[in-house]
Amino acid sequence: MSSVQAYPAKVDAVLDAPLSRWLWLVKWLLLVPHYICLAFLWVAFCVMTVVAFFAILFTGRYPRAVFDFNVGVMRWGWRVAYYGSGAFGTDRYPPFTLADVPDYPARFDVEYPQRLSRGLVLVKWWLLAIPHYIVVGILVGGGAWAASSDRGDDWQWGSGGLVGILVLVAGVVLLVRGAYPKPLFEIVLGLDRWVLRVAAYSALMTDVYPPFRLDLGGTDPGTPAGPGGEPAAPGTVSVAPGSTNAGTSGGGWGAGRVALVVVGSLLALFSTGPLITGAALGGADRFARDGAYLTSGDATFATSGAAVTTDSLLLEGRDADWALSRVLGTVRVRVAPQDAADQVFVGIAPTADVTRYLSGTAYATVRSIENGRTTYTETLGTGTPAAPAAQSFWVASATGPGEQSLTWDATSGDWTLVVLNADGSPGVAVRADVAATAPVLGAVALGLIVLGLVGLGAGVVLLVVGVRSSGRPAGPATAGPSSTRVPTLTS
Repeated sequence: MSSVQAYPAKVDAVLDAPLSRWLWLVKWLLLVPHYICLAFLWVAFCVMTVVAFFAILFTGRYPRAVFDFNVGVMRWGWRVAYYGSGAFGTDRYPPFTLADVPDYPARFDVEYPQRLSRGLVLVKWWLLAIPHYIVVGILVGGGAWAASSDRGDDWQWGSGGLVGILVLVAGVVLLVRGAYPKPLFEIVLGLDRWVLRVAAYSALMTDVYPPFRLDLGGTDPGTPAGPGGEPAAPGTVSVAPGSTNAGTSGGGWGAGRVALVVVGSLLALFSTGPLITGAALGGADRFARDGAYLTSGDATFATSGAAVTTDSLLLEGRDADWALSRVLGTVRVRVAPQDAADQVFVGIAPTADVTRYLSGTAYATVRSIENGRTTYTETLGTGTPAAPAAQSFWVASATGPGEQSLTWDATSGDWTLVVLNADGSPGVAVRADVAATAPVLGAVALGLIVLGLVGLGAGVVLLVVGVRSSGRPAGPATAGPSSTRVPTLTS
């Protein structure tokens, strides 16, 4: 046993020889099936880590079945990384399993902690780990595994940064010379080991702070060395005297149980969308109304021309009037001239009639309103429109001094909203807002909340079934090296 203090997360690897000169060039393509599987597994990993967070916070324990699952996902990811751009250390295709495959050249394990600090769980994954996140960012670039998992971020293995550069150099040397430089392999493994230790700490699997130490080579200091300095026989782990940890425990993580956890995690995660949206809409329906109306923020509209218009509002479709009466209901438009003594006109009319009315006149059409800034399309002209209030094509209008308000029951058609001075003279400057009764909003909010709760409930049920069905009591406590049975997921 090395005199260097062992870390609970153990990363071991054996450099295969000989390695294909060219296979590393296409491994990214060969690994596509693994990437697809891991995309779903990492979602489940994040959800399970949130479950573990609250379990540790209230009980001081990391649920064993959840622990085995998360270690298995990280183990799977490490094998894929070792085969691919994390090391190019083997040409043996990674197995589709959460288990510790006895004869695969890359292995990962974390000693199960009997107790974890309830206080540390609140700060270690984001505050205490910041120095390591900086180092990991340099080592693997933007694809660091050390993402904040309980905010729902996916954990990803990245090939950028120092690790990616060194592995690329190793690949080029392999292509030219037909051999992987052993010193370079030892450095790459040391860097990979650093990243995985930080990942295990950030995933709440241990309270032992990762050392700022580069342990080179394929054999982790915490793993007994076999002949030639390689990791000891698979299934053999080091356990501190008096510890009840027996290495990687069983857990029955078969394909069916993993599928339950993945589907449950996806349901629980995606159900938050309808829940949050429904709660926001319900809050707006209950607290954000101006009387019966939901009102937009007001904005300033100004032009040197004779009118300000909206773009064409095309409202059509099957049963459009029925839908509009429930979705929009009654629409209200309020405009107020900058000078309260000025007389202003606001009206809604069919787009074709508005186009004819303003033909030959200079006016501005609103294109967008962003951050309080309004952009327009200017139409040039020299004419002056007739007095707007005298026109008969308006479906709703209001005119007079000071603030004016029109109401309109939305119906299907092609409509344009127009604001002018009451006498049609050029130079329009007003503040305006638009509101609608939106009578269906409360029902939509309730429907989304119910949908979200049903999805969340179904997801929780699947997670509970998957976790509880997989959990079995660990074997008897042992001291010293121990051979253990590991969970498997067959492809």
